[in-house]
Amino acid sequence: MKPSIVTIDLEILGGTPVFTGTRLPVSVIFENLIDGLTLDEIIDSYPSLIREQAIAALRQAKSLLILNQAT
Repeated sequence: MKPSIVTIDLEILGGTPVFTGTRLPVSVIFENLIDGLTLDEIIDSYPSLIREQAIAALRQAKSLLILNQAT
């Protein structure tokens, strides 16, 4: 089983979803993309963010959107 890329724990930022092993909220990726930053710029700005984690989060969000469209 793959380790989770996201952790939700009330002891970490009050339960805000963060990238596992960090205190970096997953929402940071989406907020920065909306602001026009590239994925490379976002990763450069957040040293604790691993590229594979970011890509996995984006893929997971895409899958959820596609799944919701089908229902």
